[in-house]
Order: sequence, then C-alpha cells, then structure tokens
Amino acid sequence: PAFEKLKSLAGTWKGKDDEGKPVTITYKVVSAGTSVMETLDMGENEAAMVTMYHPDGKKIMMTHYCSLGNQPRMKASDLSKDGNTLNFSFVDISNRASAKDSYMRKLVFTFKDGDHFSQQWTMKMDGKMDHPATFDFERVK
Repeated sequence: PAFEKLKSLAGTWKGKDDEGKPVTITYKVVSAGTSVMETLDMGENEAAMVTMYHPDGKKIMMTHYCSLGNQPRMKASDLSKDGNTLNFSFVDISNRASAKDSYMRKLVFTFKDGDHFSQQWTMKMDGKMDHPATFDFERVK
C-alpha cells in the first residue's frame, strides 16, 4: 500500500518551503512501474535534486541525490495505521567525506488528500539532528 501511495503522486506539484519560497516537485513512475522518481526544484538551486523510491520486499527504499553532494539511503516499513504517514529512516550514505559533513537523515510524508501532501526533511549537522524543513504541496491540475 505504501508504494502504491507514492505512485499515486505521479504528476507535478507546487508548494512552499518553511520560508515561503516556491518549490516544485514532480513524480514519475519509471522502470515498468517498479520505481518512482522524484525531482525537487528548489528554485534557488542550480539543479534539481532527485530521489528514487522502490520496493525492497515489504519495505520501501529510497536514495536521495542531494545538492550537498552525498547520497543518503533510507527505508520505510509501511504507512501509518491511518494510511496518512510514511516515515523513512536512515540506512547508510555514500560520498560523505567526513563525519562532520551534513546530510539528510529522515523523511516523513504526510498525505492529506489526493491533491495535498507534505514532506518533512531532517538533516544531521555537526553530529546533531537539526534543520527540520517542511514543504507543503498542492497538485497542479
């Protein structure tokens, strides 16, 4: 059910970050329906960030190709009991040069209805969980 929920996001979404800056996110179901590609355009970044989601048995794995230059991987087990929340937790990371490098450590999807959802990203900076950033999105019709 959780992967189907991610697939239902296919299309373009407009939103805002915590500071009210515009953000665009696009979802595309790829690889014969076995993966979902997310493209997050923050507007001020030179290039969009990409996150790939795919099932791994009963779990969902994701790899986030971050503008920080590293690639954290996270996993989620399933939707919350009410079917509205999907929590991704850190598994490992590639291209992290030192233990002091910042990286994304957690992602929470909150599905509000078919046309609204939010993401909350949490970074690890200087060894501490920090900088939770919430993005609210509305489907472009």
